Amino acid sequence: MNTYYSSERGIQILIRLLKDFGIRKIVTSPGATNMMLNASLMYDGSFEMISSVDERSAAYMACGMAEESGEPVMITCTGATAARNYMPALTEAFYRKLPILVVTGTQDLRRLGNLYDQVTDRGVQPNDIVTFSTYIPSVRDDKDAEYAALKINQAISALTLNGGGPSHINLETTYSRDLSVKDLPKIKTVRRIDWDDNLPSLPQGKIAVFIGSHQQFDEKSTQAIDAFCANHNAVVFCDHTSGYKGEFRQIDALLTKQNAECLNDIKLLIHLGEISGDHFNMGDKAAEVWRVNRDGQMRDRYGKLTHLFAMSEKHFFERYKDKDIQPGISFLNQCRTEYTRCYAAIPELPLSNIWMAKELAPSLPENSVFHLGILTSLRSWDFFEVSKSIHSACNVGGFGTDGMLSSLLGASIIHPQKLYFGIVGDLAFFYDMNALGNRHKGNNLRILLVNNGKGCEFTHYLNPGSIFKEDVDPYIAAAGHFGNQSRTLVRDYAKSLGMDYYTASTKEEFLASKDKFVSPEITRSCIFEVFTRDIDENEALRLITSTGMMGDMKQVLKKSVKNVVGDKGVGLMKKLLK
Repeated sequence: MNTYYSSERGIQILIRLLKDFGIRKIVTSPGATNMMLNASLMYDGSFEMISSVDERSAAYMACGMAEESGEPVMITCTGATAARNYMPALTEAFYRKLPILVVTGTQDLRRLGNLYDQVTDRGVQPNDIVTFSTYIPSVRDDKDAEYAALKINQAISALTLNGGGPSHINLETTYSRDLSVKDLPKIKTVRRIDWDDNLPSLPQGKIAVFIGSHQQFDEKSTQAIDAFCANHNAVVFCDHTSGYKGEFRQIDALLTKQNAECLNDIKLLIHLGEISGDHFNMGDKAAEVWRVNRDGQMRDRYGKLTHLFAMSEKHFFERYKDKDIQPGISFLNQCRTEYTRCYAAIPELPLSNIWMAKELAPSLPENSVFHLGILTSLRSWDFFEVSKSIHSACNVGGFGTDGMLSSLLGASIIHPQKLYFGIVGDLAFFYDMNALGNRHKGNNLRILLVNNGKGCEFTHYLNPGSIFKEDVDPYIAAAGHFGNQSRTLVRDYAKSLGMDYYTASTKEEFLASKDKFVSPEITRSCIFEVFTRDIDENEALRLITSTGMMGDMKQVLKKSVKNVVGDKGVGLMKKLLK
């Protein structure tokens, strides 16, 4: 009988990654749920396979093989109680940090607890048998395949992470008898690079750094990033949570949403930091992503991760400073030129979050701090730059509506001599307004409350909620709560707490109170409540993002002109477009 690889894509992905990572030694025990995996390994022929009926013995054999060879060893068994018999040896391997990759076959987990035979629950592992455990469901489409590849990459990486130890993959089978696949698919491998490993070469071409939310960088780390960028013609793309204020900083949202040409053909994106509220993904622009974080965890935000550097950012940039250099600042200059052009092209906006951000961003006092509410506030301000002396923050970790004012209050208590600005929508404000009654509140709070009477986020044209039109208000956008844009509710609350209160419903009224709101003198805390309409908020977002078609139009025009008049015509068109 001629058999090849199983048609089950999870099995194919596992075997491909075993081969790519050089894991060759396998101790296998017989069973139904790992039968087609065993058959596929047999067909491949490049693995050193050892058979053991007794799973307890098989796992101990793997311990001896791993210690003697210094290589990872895979063990595989079926369902029922088979995997339970691995536990004594895995306990041994855990405390000796032996790299044992455990692959247990399982049926569809929806059968768990429904009286199917030989289906045992492996969802929770004892604390000291494996360092990592993951479940790989049956792969049905490309998204499933991407997920499976990432989780198997993580499991293999865990064999040596933080000293190493056993790692577990619970691999679902569909019992397919189709063994007709002759070639394995190409699967993306993610290589973990530890602090003293040999470094891979940087690609030639555009290199960008993107920083998600991050604590403020210290001076030495900033200098290391700047030195790297100068030697590699790189740019650091940021939002207002990045914590980086170095010489190569570039706010990216306006460029990204307007499809700026400077973002074309980025060969490598170096990803730092944690969750970002910058939804105009920089990762979509890059061919490849490297992540740098001392936690050593594979976090593939953009689906393009190829290398994980388990080290501090400072160590990474210092090691790469003089490696594969291609010095210059042309990329940075191009980004700044195009940002200036995009900024100048912004049309007149109605009274809205975005219009107020554009007015206030250049006016915030030096050395102040501002906190942003999630989604609308953060997105609106990410289009515009502020002074490098200003620190900014946003609760993007949990990314919830609650707690923004409390976080702002807590921060303001630490440095009472600094001004702390808060930009918040009405739902988030009323959710957390009790924080302003705290007796530890100082005189250094300036709160811009944008009150449109609802969760305006759910009404704009980029949000799925917009399909409901006027029906979005009652239960999706939660309109009409908290006084339904009452002109007195917040005013009276602020005055009762000893806070100044300003209000505006037009641009003229806003501009009349703007200077008081951004005054650098610390006198009394205040609330500046601005009433806007969802129709204006939506129009402002449409106006600032619709100009993004310009980049696409240029590309289409270039191709058309080149087809007709060649490269000289393209050069002439570039001059005209400027």
